[in-house]
Amino acid sequence: MTNRIARFAGTAGSAVAIAALTVAGATACTTGEADSGRISVVTSTNVWGDIAATVAGPDAEVTALISDPAADPHSFEVTAVQAAQISDADLIVYNGGHYDEFIAKAVDGKNKPTVEAVAVAVAAAAEEPGDTATGEEHGHEADHADEPGHGTDPGHGGEHDHSNEHVWYDTHVAGEVAERIAESLGELDPENAAAYAERAAAFAGRLTAVEEITARVAAERPGQPVLQTEPLASYLVLAVGAQDRTPSEFQEAIEQGTDPAPAAVAAVRELIAGAQVRALVYNVQTEDKTTKDVRAAAEAAGIPVVEVTETLPEGLDYIQWQTRNAEALATALSR
Repeated sequence: MTNRIARFAGTAGSAVAIAALTVAGATACTTGEADSGRISVVTSTNVWGDIAATVAGPDAEVTALISDPAADPHSFEVTAVQAAQISDADLIVYNGGHYDEFIAKAVDGKNKPTVEAVAVAVAAAAEEPGDTATGEEHGHEADHADEPGHGTDPGHGGEHDHSNEHVWYDTHVAGEVAERIAESLGELDPENAAAYAERAAAFAGRLTAVEEITARVAAERPGQPVLQTEPLASYLVLAVGAQDRTPSEFQEAIEQGTDPAPAAVAAVRELIAGAQVRALVYNVQTEDKTTKDVRAAAEAAGIPVVEVTETLPEGLDYIQWQTRNAEALATALSR
């Protein structure tokens, strides 16, 4: 399986793209969409699809290609119909960082407007106060991007080191992507530019509800040790001020879909048996025998399990989903 840890710290200079896949509740493209007169947006997953649909409102059509929890964006292959949707789209929104490579391949050489979340994240980080104009800090991280275990904790190089591709768990990035989508839609559809901008701003405002939860935990219970089956929710873990104690070798193997070395598994079991972690953050979409055994051990030891997913659960929008994730982790760490 493709390495689930994407190394993209050095992509800040690449063209910014937005990848969006249809989310639950997002309006799907139809055969007659080309005649609707509205801008068409295609996203890679329903996570970016929901955000794109929120910004688009009634003024643009949004289609997410992946909403099935069983689908793996790393190995996903588009159908002929989906390839046509990508080709016909006015704007493509995707994650980047080699997470949804099928989109990058589909738009390569087509000179199509895109928004890539990872590129947005890196660009936003470069603009943070304290960053140098040459981006030396980010370049330093890029020099070590291929080291084993590097990037499994997004806080390795500071709060804004986005060497972990799961950037949708960073609410700041979600807000930045919404803004970039609004800008791109405004360029394609100037008549509704103000409406796109207003909806993006409203979305960013709603993100504060999630950030208030994580900020409270970080202030009241800083440094809580946690274990993750893989670094999917690392930005959430970082936001609550927790410490990811998972051995990098273990996370790396799970990300790659391989069996962790016995020593790595033993280290994880020791963390659980010794009550050295306060919660297990568990990706229910990529579980295997190893992760199921880890979960069983955590439950037997009375360690709370916080379930997380890669795609948007049915019936929830992005804000509801991330609020639920933040509340679940906060509850686990308060026990």
